[in-house]
Order: sequence, then structure tokens, then C-alpha cells
Amino acid sequence: MIRCLLKVFIREMSEEELHQQFSYQEGATNSTGDGGGEDLLEELMSNLVHLIVEVTPAAVTTLLVLFSYQLFQKDILRNGIIYQHIMKGRCILFEAVTTLLVLFSYQLFQKDILRNGIIYQHIMKGRCVFTLGGSGNKAGVDQEPNPLPLSNQSLLLLLVLANLTDGPDWPNPYRQAVTCFRNTQDTSSLPVDQPHSFQINFNSLYTALCEQQCSDQATLLLYTLLHQNVNMRTYMLSRTDMDNLVMPILEILYHVEERNSHHVYMALIILLILTEDDGFNRSIHEVVLKNISWYTERTLTEISLGSLLILVVIRTIQFNMTRTRDKYLHTNCLAALANMSAQFRCLHQYAAQRIISLFALLSKKHNKVLEQATQSLRGRPGDSATLPDYAQDLSVIEEIINSCLATSLHHNPNLVYALLYKRELFEQFRMHPSFQDIMQNLDTVISFFSQRLEQAGSDLSGCVVSRVCVCVLWCVSVVCVCVVVCVCWLCVVVVVCVCVVSGVCVCGGCVCCVVSGVCCVVCVVSGVCVVCCVCLVLCVVLCLVVVCCCVRL
Repeated sequence: MIRCLLKVFIREMSEEELHQQFSYQEGATNSTGDGGGEDLLEELMSNLVHLIVEVTPAAVTTLLVLFSYQLFQKDILRNGIIYQHIMKGRCILFEAVTTLLVLFSYQLFQKDILRNGIIYQHIMKGRCVFTLGGSGNKAGVDQEPNPLPLSNQSLLLLLVLANLTDGPDWPNPYRQAVTCFRNTQDTSSLPVDQPHSFQINFNSLYTALCEQQCSDQATLLLYTLLHQNVNMRTYMLSRTDMDNLVMPILEILYHVEERNSHHVYMALIILLILTEDDGFNRSIHEVVLKNISWYTERTLTEISLGSLLILVVIRTIQFNMTRTRDKYLHTNCLAALANMSAQFRCLHQYAAQRIISLFALLSKKHNKVLEQATQSLRGRPGDSATLPDYAQDLSVIEEIINSCLATSLHHNPNLVYALLYKRELFEQFRMHPSFQDIMQNLDTVISFFSQRLEQAGSDLSGCVVSRVCVCVLWCVSVVCVCVVVCVCWLCVVVVVCVCVVSGVCVCGGCVCCVVSGVCCVVCVVSGVCVVCCVCLVLCVVLCLVVVCCCVRL
């Protein structure tokens, strides 16, 4: 009831008028709360903060309603009454930060238990359900309730407290608590210079962050912790299951057209922070993923997490070039690729192709801009509009390729192959003054492998010709040997026939006649020509010799 009344008061009246509603007598207490009466507004906020520690969802939501005054103001409310109470008064309670973080992480593990619990069933389906006018659903519409209302509201309140602006003489204590809490497994003593530090289970918080990246507020909390909490950032970077955290971030960027710009920016900045660590850049290329269901541009049966990250970032760049044309998004995407370039390992062939394709697209747009600039110079200068400059983007892409080739050339054969396949793209920038230094290294790599390929091709063609000649010579030799054997055998048969008919040994020895006669008898009896068998065996032996010689060559 109090929350609903506060919504109406905050929408319809100023903060001073709201403060008067919580005074004993109207006008008895001034707008700054210095009168003699008790400040009931501060008492209410103090009780709400203490109720948070006792896990009351209504207290969390009511505090969010109180902080919604900023939505109706153009200026930041640094001197507001509610701001003063929560930052310096009795309402300040650092344990609330611990409780809100625990509520956010703990409820995710108790999702099924909460939805099947007795209290949950009574509240959602029993006689405890009540609505005020205008707050219920339409008749006949059955909507699925939020399964984690306390978790979501706790996260929102935590972000509101942590992002309150610092006062002129005091920093935000809630932000200090968020930026310095530590893991429960850390047994070292709490530092004296961090009075608001506390301990929480990092594993539960990490798991909750991985599961809730579909929402803006969870992504904002992840960005806040990575950017400001050194302990949490070190813990995340030391995890071996970084794919559980990176994959939801990549899915946000992949569906960039379905997300709001703030969510996309936060996801991209998170990647930018992660890629600043060399250990992260090495480890993502060691994680192998299979069958990415949400990546529909091409079937990826097996790819490393690093190659997938490159593909998604390049897709975001191309989407930005054709749709949104946001220079900030474009620059941060290229910066993330540049951070990873020195640690590229075993790039997927599709990722290597996309890197070269991005360079081709940028070079095409760069040439088009140069043509438009030339035409505008020939015409009237006043008619020329501001043209985008792609020279810097081309330089960054060349730096990325050059860094990869300089540090891990032998680990990326697919990138070298893509360079050789599209080497004509880089020829136009060889003598360009802006790219000459970088192109010198790229040109050295391209020239080296091109010469090696040409040399290997010439050696291969000469080797093929020599092998063909050897094979022909051996075949001719085999045929000649077979012909000689057959002719000799026919001569022997003729001599034997003459000896048998005349009764006189023409060859001068009876041994030859006897051997030849035996051979003839064997041929007649068996029906198989002994000479043919001998020739066949000889041919097989010679062919085997030819094959062995060719293999050795």
C-alpha cells in the first residue's frame, strides 16, 4: 500500500511536498528537515533498509520507487532529501549490499524450489492474491509470473545504490562496498583502508552472472564488477570455464538488431576489458566448441572460442557499417580484435576468410570515398558533404594481420592461405604513404610464400615429366625383352623340329634337343605355353622394378 501511494506522490508532487506528507504538521518542518518534529521519511527509509537485510521483497521494491524521483528530474539530485538520508543519515547500512548480492545469486539456484514452495503457491494462486485498481491483468489473460522477482528487484536496487553520485565531501559508500568485496575463500585479513569490504561466495555470483546475461541489469552488474572490482576481475579471468561467460556476451552481439544500444555497448565493453588480459586471449583459443545453435550464417561443427569471438565481432562491425554507423561501436570492435591479434592461434578457416573479407570491404569503401572526394574537388567545394574516413580502419586491420603474422605465423596457416588467395587486395596499398610501413612486412610474407609455391610448382612439374619418361623407357625395355625371348624360343622350336625330322642334331648337342623336346611335350600335355608363363613372370618382375624406381624418384 505504501509503495502504491509513493508512486502517486512522486509522480504528482515535488520532493519537498512529499517530505511534508511525512511530517506531523504541514509547515511545522522545513524542507530540509530541521524542524522540531521527527522526520518520518527518514524513519521509513531506515526501516526499509533494515527490512532488506531481513529479506523482504516489498522493502526492496519500495526503495526503488523512492529513488525514481530522478526519472522526473533533468538535473542530478545531489542535494535531495532522499539522497541525503540514504548517503549520510541513519539509513546507511553497508550490509544491504551484501544481502542484495546474495539475493541475486542465491535465488537463481533456488528457482525450482521457490516456484514449487508452499508460500509461493499461496501468494500466486491462493487467497493471498489482491490487486489495486488498474494494477491487475486483463480478464482471461493468463500471464507467466516472474519466477525471480526478489532477485531482479535486488539487482536493480543494488545498481541504483552503487551508481548514486558522490557527494561534495564524501564518496558513495555503496559503490565502495561493491568495488572492494572479496571471495569467501580469501583468508587474508581485511585491509584497514577499506572499511566497507565484505566477503561473498564468488562461485555463486559468477554462475548467476553467466545465467542472467539476457537482461540489461545483469550485464551492467558484470561490467561494474569487471571495471571496478579487482578481486572479482582476477577471479573471472582465472576461471577455466570462461566459455560460460563469453558465450552469452557473444550471443548478445550476434543478435545486435534485436537488442537495445545500451545492452550492446555494455557487452562490447565487457569483451574489451576481457581482451586486455593476455591469459584470456590465449585460453579462448584452447576451448573448442561444437554445433553452435544460435550461429546461423554457417554451420560450425567445431570451432574454437577465439575464432567464434572473431567472427561475431567482425559481424558486428559489418552490421554497424551498413545500419547504425556508430563510430564508437566501430572503434571498440576493432580495439577488441587488436587486443587479441598477438595471441591468435589455429584460426578457423572461416574466421581467417572473414578477416580478409573485412579488409576487402573497407578497401572498397575507402576507394569509393576517394572517388567521391576527387569528384567534389572538381566541382563546387560547398556541395561536398562530410565523407567517412576508412583509412584509419584499414590501418588497424593491417596492424591486426601484421601482429598475428609477426608473433604466431606458424600457428595460423589458414590466415596465410587467405592472404595468398587475396594478395591482389594488398598490392594497391604497397606504395601508399599511410600504409607503407605495415605493408612492407605483409609484402615480405606474401612474397616469400608466393616464391615458395612457385618453386614447389616448378619442381613438381619437372618431377612429373621425369617420372613419365622413366616409366615410358621401362615399358619399352620390358616389351623389347619379351620380344627377344619369344624370338629365341621360336628359333629353338624350329631347330628342334629340324632335328626330329632329319634325325641329325643341328645345334650340335643333344642336351638342348632333349630340354626343348621336354618343354614341347609339357606344353602339349598341359595346354599351357611355358614360354608365355616365363614371359608373364618376367613382365611382372620388371613392372615391380619400374614402380619401385618411380616411387623413389
